[in-house]
Amino acid sequence: MNHRINLLASAIPLLLLLLLTLLPQPTTAVDTARSIQIMNESGRRTEVHWVHPQTGEMVLQSTPDILHGASFALNSYVGHTFEVRELAAKKTGVCAGEDETCRVDHFTVNSNVDQVLFIREGITVEHSDSKTIALKSASKLLDDCKSIAKRQLSKNENADVDAAASILEELTVCVQKGIAKEIEMANDEITFQAEIRKKMADSWENYTCADDAVNATEPKKEGANWRGRKVSVMIDRPASKIHTIQNFLSPDECRAVEEAAAPLLHDATVADGSGGSKLSESRKAQQAGIKVHWEKEEEGDLIARLSRRVYDYVNHVLPFDIRENGQEDLMSIQYFGRGPDDETPDRYMPHCDGDCTGLDFKPGNRMATIVMYCDVPEVGGATRFRNSNIHIRPKKYAATFFSYIDPVSMKMDNQFTEHSGCPVVEGEKKIVTQWVRLGVDDRNPWNSFNTLGIKYSDAANQ
Repeated sequence: MNHRINLLASAIPLLLLLLLTLLPQPTTAVDTARSIQIMNESGRRTEVHWVHPQTGEMVLQSTPDILHGASFALNSYVGHTFEVRELAAKKTGVCAGEDETCRVDHFTVNSNVDQVLFIREGITVEHSDSKTIALKSASKLLDDCKSIAKRQLSKNENADVDAAASILEELTVCVQKGIAKEIEMANDEITFQAEIRKKMADSWENYTCADDAVNATEPKKEGANWRGRKVSVMIDRPASKIHTIQNFLSPDECRAVEEAAAPLLHDATVADGSGGSKLSESRKAQQAGIKVHWEKEEEGDLIARLSRRVYDYVNHVLPFDIRENGQEDLMSIQYFGRGPDDETPDRYMPHCDGDCTGLDFKPGNRMATIVMYCDVPEVGGATRFRNSNIHIRPKKYAATFFSYIDPVSMKMDNQFTEHSGCPVVEGEKKIVTQWVRLGVDDRNPWNSFNTLGIKYSDAANQ
């Protein structure tokens, strides 16, 4: 029995050391700036204040309030302390604390990366970062190893179970500390490399858009076929998929959409950060929502036929069995070129169609997009996924599909599907876009959610 225990004690550390040699080594960083994500899961409206270290003065950071279910990005520094404060309900005018007092909690930014603060029920703050994630990863790995080892030891009926368990526990604690540190260091390196990638992508954005001779990115995989249409896979990650599909729609379908959109076109808007929409210089285009008459689908209605094809392709890629009920309207979007001297060309600056923070999916929100090209410009108008270094030149009647959710973990993409529409310089770019949501239906349609992904009824009651 002792021989088995000795073998076990020596084998597990050796296997773990072999694993750790494959992990990247960290880069030392002296920057104390940290980006924080705050998730409100308390069921109440909240606000966040910076606490002045000398005077204790409270400086409001969250404008507007952080509604239940919403997230808030905060840029700060290591050592800064913040107060999370419950706000009175709009209907009752009181808070939910004892004697209707408004509850508070505090957190301090630490030196770890990937910090996410969860405001839980009761206004208690739970802090998650690279170190706690690493510890959980190490614990899971060691629990698996421990279970295997225990099964092996139990096969010997004469084993001193208590002694074996004690040795195993000591081994676990010892190795856990080491592997958690190594995983944390690997996470630091991944974060460091991601920041470099984003800065490089930002620097190259205008250059690649300005150079119309830039070739389209070569696909990772091509030759796939969907209903007789060629599919090219540009990126295939669990939470980030980008495909192009040739001949996705027909000239007749394009004409039907354009005719339906003509009397409805208006200036395109963007989310305003408070749940609404606004005009913005970051997005210059004309758009119109096109209602799909599903009752005419069996009659061969062209727009219904096209929309059905969209959902069929989404369900071909993702395992959600998406239905048309409660989904957004098809959107006709038109960009017009006014020559190379135009200082404010029609374009769409880098953005995400849904949440791209790598956090948990919020039911009812967007999780996939299909962009279909009806008219393409002579110069400009490419679609660029800058953080993935993917440059797609529009091709008439083709489509670009991208999803930004991991169907297994239900985590959102972490900026790999952030994209832009390069300026249209000469000609016209007319596209049809479908944003696809998960968790909507006839009783909970897309327009019952604001642009923060929160139901209007829930926001009104907070």
